[in-house]
Amino acid sequence: MAGSQPVVIYPPAEDGGRRVRMGDQFRGMAYGLLDIIEFLRLAGLEDVDDVWVRQSDLIEWRGGGPDVWER
Repeated sequence: MAGSQPVVIYPPAEDGGRRVRMGDQFRGMAYGLLDIIEFLRLAGLEDVDDVWVRQSDLIEWRGGGPDVWER
């Protein structure tokens, strides 16, 4: 399911959370890589981990990469 949909991680908000969108659906706010991993697992990607999230071409990071969680 999520494997064929682009995942967009938006720039950090004032509280450090980043909006997560998969395809045309907003999945929630992530406050770290573990939140993104959980959103991906709930979408059907069971074998994801922090290394996968950091390296995946499926994920588009806007406003900073996986280590940016502050404005």
